Amino acid sequence: MTEHAVTPRVEHGHILALRLFDIAYAIDLAAAEQLWAKHAEGRTSRARLTATPPKAVAFGEPPLAVALDAITLDLGVEQIEAVVTARLYDFGTVSLALRVPARDMAWTDFTARLNAVGEVARSTFWEPILEQLRHILRAALIKPTPSAVSEDYLIGNVQAFDSRLSAADILARVDLVPLLTGETRPLSETARAEVLRQRFSYYTDDLVVLTWDRAFIVEPRGDNDVADVLEVANAQLLQMRYYDELLDDELPRMYDLVEAARSRWNLSAARRYANLARTLTTLVAEVTELTEKVDNALQVTEDVYLARVYATALELFRVPNFVRAVDRKLSIIRDTYTALYDDASSLRSTLMEAAVIALIVMEIVLALLRH
Repeated sequence: MTEHAVTPRVEHGHILALRLFDIAYAIDLAAAEQLWAKHAEGRTSRARLTATPPKAVAFGEPPLAVALDAITLDLGVEQIEAVVTARLYDFGTVSLALRVPARDMAWTDFTARLNAVGEVARSTFWEPILEQLRHILRAALIKPTPSAVSEDYLIGNVQAFDSRLSAADILARVDLVPLLTGETRPLSETARAEVLRQRFSYYTDDLVVLTWDRAFIVEPRGDNDVADVLEVANAQLLQMRYYDELLDDELPRMYDLVEAARSRWNLSAARRYANLARTLTTLVAEVTELTEKVDNALQVTEDVYLARVYATALELFRVPNFVRAVDRKLSIIRDTYTALYDDASSLRSTLMEAAVIALIVMEIVLALLRH
């Protein structure tokens, strides 16, 4: 094997495991910042992208980042010190991040460490951390929810190989497929091409390769903008999945309530229709408000490269599909409460007409009795 064909070593990098949970209808970030400073005596910060000019991107409401205690991670074949952080989003999501260093490692060892971290990240490792956050930030959580929905994402980040490589050199000399898939058996050429299809470079020496649940990033300048953008995309995916499941549960309940209201016709039917319509209106308003917050979580404008990575991640994670599903279900609920309001108005009109007729009949009867 020639020197050029030797697989390079990872000189400096890290592995980032993300786990995102929906913990509340919304989070009061200002209150959360005060609570964390008071109870945990921890450092907090509002997120911004490190290498991107502020005018090129805009957070709807910058998430709150908090530092947690470092831990010793047992990866089976080794134990290693890791940094844990959390990021809170105002629309009710918390993103927990486990950052494991990687220095002076053969590529196969880097891949093995990433897969081992991925195994730990899919376990119950996060539960005590999440409960600690819930306990400290309880007063800042608006309508807390059980974390039935979660997302995870795994990122391998290399800042430097042991030799200077271009993006083309990396793709030619490093087998990224085992890292991006977790597979140990060789894949077909078609499958390999599909795994490596979503890749981006801005400079000659940087590289981003995206898949559904993993990414590989080479960033010699050491900024975390791409990883931060991928986290926001995962947060949006999580929330849209949550709203989709919420509305899936709500629609059958709505149909049952409407059927029950229509099956009992009496003088209070109009009031029942109106009350049910108001309940559905409130649900639509709440979900619409939060989906708008999620949609506006991050706006990438002038940074074309970051915008491409972000848009591709959203498509890859199928966020637009969930958005359309949520919009369709909200439309069904809107149509339903519009029909309920119409029914309530129709019933009121019928009752008013009946009352007027009854009064006329009564006047006639009284007139006949007087004569």
